[in-house]
Amino acid sequence: MSDKKKIMTSGNLAFAEAMRQIDPDVVAAYPITPSTEIPMKFAEFAANGKVTSEYIAVESEHSAISACVGASVAGARVMTASSANGVALMHEIFPIAASFRAPIVFGLVNRSLGAPVNIHCDHSDSMPERDSGWIQIYCEDAQEVYDTVLLSVRLAEDSRVLTPVFVCQDGFITSHCYEPLELLSDETVKKFVGERKALYPLLDTDNPVSYGSFTMSEYYFEIKRSQMEGMNNVLPVYAELAAELEKETGRYYPPIESYRADDADYIILIMSSASGVVKDVVDELREDGIKAGALRVRFFRPFPRKELAALAKGKRGAAVLDRSASIGGTSPLAAEVRSALYSLEEHVPVQEYIFGLGGRDFYAEDAHSVFDDLIKGRYTETPRFIGLLEKDDKNERA
Repeated sequence: MSDKKKIMTSGNLAFAEAMRQIDPDVVAAYPITPSTEIPMKFAEFAANGKVTSEYIAVESEHSAISACVGASVAGARVMTASSANGVALMHEIFPIAASFRAPIVFGLVNRSLGAPVNIHCDHSDSMPERDSGWIQIYCEDAQEVYDTVLLSVRLAEDSRVLTPVFVCQDGFITSHCYEPLELLSDETVKKFVGERKALYPLLDTDNPVSYGSFTMSEYYFEIKRSQMEGMNNVLPVYAELAAELEKETGRYYPPIESYRADDADYIILIMSSASGVVKDVVDELREDGIKAGALRVRFFRPFPRKELAALAKGKRGAAVLDRSASIGGTSPLAAEVRSALYSLEEHVPVQEYIFGLGGRDFYAEDAHSVFDDLIKGRYTETPRFIGLLEKDDKNERA
């Protein structure tokens, strides 16, 4: 086993520390709350000679991601971070990065999108990018953020994948709260991530290539199909890499974490930091003889449909808790879950819930009420809302 050390740190600083150990070639960033600490800390590392990276301070988030794409296609290992409206400003460039197969690793610290202006956590910034062609991984705590950054560099750059990655964590909840973190040695990290071996780099003048060309219908479809194949390869390649990192850390993160769900009758599906509350309530209900369980979804893109269907098969009821809303449609996680379970021979009832918008707190009593709905068979065609201040007739429980 390699040398390790324990520190107290936050999710943002865990991300920045992983960046220091990886020492990417280029980091271009324009800080925004609550991801500010990531580029701020990395700029400090660069200024103090702790990394050899080229740190580029740009004039906007749009410029940041544009610089990242340019550096990545040139052959560099590239990382950045942003949140909320900064992510929205980058939207034009995200599909371009994915189409160029630019393996950028991006620290997305989840924050609500205005208006009204709100700096606290929900997933309304990452979910609009679910069809941009990027891998999306959602982390529960700082340790998972650190480990996932290491995995994401290898995953994004693997020749079978070549797809950029969002490493998501909940703003202020995970990003700013301090907790114990186990760090690998710098040497172990360097050995694990290795060096990027770029395919078709723009600066290889002996083998010239073109990026950003105008493409008519004769080739456009095939380019999109190639991207889909890269995304299809993500989960098998990830399994290899996660097993390799497990040998160093003893930690393994499956695409969907199953918590006492194998023999459960009723399950809650959820992502990111709020998962801990649900796990505590599962334990309490188990002590009362109720077969409750939880499934924490880590990979949203690609969505692990087969894994979810296998884990949810035979359940008497499932609740899906989304920290974002698709106004006028089904919430993102609920839509994916319902689609994945549709082909099961035995129907699993699914209830959609929306919670935590704008950083609204999620309590154990809220998780208890969700399980109570499932046990008593209270289902509605429209989503239920958790933690509203005012009464809502459509949200009342019978």
